[in-house]
Amino acid sequence: MAEFLIPEWPAPDNVRALQTLRHGGCSPAPWDSLNLGDHVGDDNQRVMANRARLRASLPAEPCWLQQVHGVDVVDAASAALGTAADAAYARVPGTVCAVMTADCLPVLFCDRAGTVAAAAHAGWRGLLAGVLEQTLATMGCPAGTILAWLGPAIGPDHFEVGDEVRSAFIARNAEAAGAFRAAGGGKWLADLYTLARLRLSIAGVAGIYGGGGCTFAEHERFFSYRRDGVTGRQASLIWLS
Repeated sequence: MAEFLIPEWPAPDNVRALQTLRHGGCSPAPWDSLNLGDHVGDDNQRVMANRARLRASLPAEPCWLQQVHGVDVVDAASAALGTAADAAYARVPGTVCAVMTADCLPVLFCDRAGTVAAAAHAGWRGLLAGVLEQTLATMGCPAGTILAWLGPAIGPDHFEVGDEVRSAFIARNAEAAGAFRAAGGGKWLADLYTLARLRLSIAGVAGIYGGGGCTFAEHERFFSYRRDGVTGRQASLIWLS
């Protein structure tokens, strides 16, 4: 059986969300086992079988995106399979928004009234470019009514970046300096969770949840590109019932 993590956040009763874990699928190593990515070298039939196992727990096939580390947000009810975008929203019940990750930060959103849900893929490039802010704008709700859940990402002890990444974030907001620790040799350890919380807070979102764990360190639970290179993808999904 596919294995899931259920987000802990005060979402309305009609908002459903789940986070897949790496176990419960049929893919062999190095994609073992519930790999949902069809772009990582795994046999496509196995990927489709894994997606079918996930589909059994969902009201509809998810809106699978071609993620490109950008800021485009699409309507999951009308977007074509494989649309190039990094976030999707849904107002129609039963429409499933999904993002896939293997170190980047997935963020799930809903409003407190349960009228709209969204999912965003936020690696450092997307965070810097404003994918979270663009998702909020597309949802069309006052920021104070929004809840956000930060899914599993590479943790602050393992995400090494160059000085140019740190400088780019600080140029946007001086407070971002607190999300980086010196690692020597011009390298820094970056905290995606802190960077995301900062950007969401500046945008007016107070209801921020999740943001624990580390895909790199938790080999038994999560895929990690930084750790393994060739690996699978987990998914973060949300919909209105």
